[in-house]
Amino acid sequence: MRSAFGTTFDAPLGYLNSASVGIPPTPTATAVADAVRRWSAGADGAAAADGPAATARRAFGRLVGVPADRVALGASGSQLVSLVAAGLPADTSVLVARGEFTSVTFPFAARGLRVTEVDLDDIVAEAGRHDLVAVSVVQSADGRLVDLEGLRATGVPVLLDASQAVGWLPLDLHWADWVVAVGYKFLLSPRGCAWLACSPAALERTVPVAANWFAGEDPWQTVYGLPLRLAPDARRLDLSPVWLSQHGAAVSLSYLADLDLAAVRDHNVGLADRLLTGLGLPPRGSAIVSLDLPGAADRLSEAGVRSSVRAGRVRLACHLYNTEADVDRVLRALE
Repeated sequence: MRSAFGTTFDAPLGYLNSASVGIPPTPTATAVADAVRRWSAGADGAAAADGPAATARRAFGRLVGVPADRVALGASGSQLVSLVAAGLPADTSVLVARGEFTSVTFPFAARGLRVTEVDLDDIVAEAGRHDLVAVSVVQSADGRLVDLEGLRATGVPVLLDASQAVGWLPLDLHWADWVVAVGYKFLLSPRGCAWLACSPAALERTVPVAANWFAGEDPWQTVYGLPLRLAPDARRLDLSPVWLSQHGAAVSLSYLADLDLAAVRDHNVGLADRLLTGLGLPPRGSAIVSLDLPGAADRLSEAGVRSSVRAGRVRLACHLYNTEADVDRVLRALE
């Protein structure tokens, strides 16, 4: 058991895979286990997750810098991006980063929109030639960060995927048209929860293609019958929540929203850059490290290091429960 940032984690030595699956704080795991026990005993009613879902919604808003009434909840990133894609005109031109995570790009391509790929470093310069930029704040494959201030200055509508950023990187994204993120990575929540923050203008352009009772103006009064009566704010885009996920997300997101995320960033980036320096590579200022080293994946696995392979490279990610001991294990394995 590890202690870090005011809580505990059951994280094994060498676990550097938070970009794939984040390890929950002990109170989060306990909350989910308690919910499972109540479910198994028939002790919870259908509304038991309503409170946790509202708590997680508020906390997500705090983490990205928007009020709760601008946040919709869903189950996955691509599902929420699809709500945005559904509201765009057929001739919309969408600019994305080359090699972008496909849950960001596929919803636009599947609609037949004009999607153009450019290198991440060229996103800002090319933005003005397109109707929308859809890009990750931190690239999943290699941890590179997009130029947020440069993107904001273009004035072009923007969809940001913050899945590999929120939870370790301080963010104030109130200016973005849409911000989407999933819960099971750096937000340390169970899979099955995701959120979409919308600007007021963007909300009007976002289509509730999965309109349902939970998205109603008063969910427990919109269970049956017409007419259509959706919530006036971002809740109109909600999916009915995945109950167990919301029980965990309420704890993890509230915990993270109360942290000094600048300190979390410094901790994570400090470890990642120490790893790079130890390998004779320049620091990159990201919590995610991508290594193109022959045989590295097998050597790390044999040494008990949990990592992943993305885009043909070994990917490691540092989060708040990691320490120099994890980095040292990697360096020994790759000597």
